[in-house]
Amino acid sequence: QALEGRVQPHHCFLLLRLLAHIDFLEESIAEVQREIDQRLEPVVEAMTLVEGIPGLQAITAGGILAEIGVEMERFPSDKHLASWAGVCPGNKQSGGRRLSGATNSGNRWLRGLLGEAAWAVAHTKGTYLSAFFHRVARRRGKKKAILAVAHKLLVIIYHVLRTKKPYAELGPDYFDRLEAARLERHHIRRLEQLGYTVTLTPK
Repeated sequence: QALEGRVQPHHCFLLLRLLAHIDFLEESIAEVQREIDQRLEPVVEAMTLVEGIPGLQAITAGGILAEIGVEMERFPSDKHLASWAGVCPGNKQSGGRRLSGATNSGNRWLRGLLGEAAWAVAHTKGTYLSAFFHRVARRRGKKKAILAVAHKLLVIIYHVLRTKKPYAELGPDYFDRLEAARLERHHIRRLEQLGYTVTLTPK
């Protein structure tokens, strides 16, 4: 019904040109994707390892590998890689005083990819990285938490590629387990403040 009434032959001609342009763009995108897939074939093992990390899909993983490569031996440690990428705090000092903790510019393409992945991680549930984001965001704010997650992701990628072992999920309760003793003391103290006598019995 929308094509009845005011649509004239020249409108139909323009619509056909627009549809032909869309078809051309879709074919161009598919051709570029085929070329990317062909270039990634030699590093399919590394792609599989990186995609096993939460928040890293095929496009992001391919982009990261394009920037850092797959041979991590070129970086003496994960700290060197993080510094090169520009996702670690700066250490500008003068006279023994720390003047600035701002990050350096680093590799802007890699920083962008890691930032996108970090935002994806921030919106997941039930993962160690998501728990890490919320833990940092509560104290430092979301922007600094995103940078911290980006740094954490790059460190994980470094070790996954260097050891060639898949990512092992630590779980969302990792920090609770890590600080079990502190949490016990905190909750016991709070219950005692409310007038209870607390006795802990292992489950």
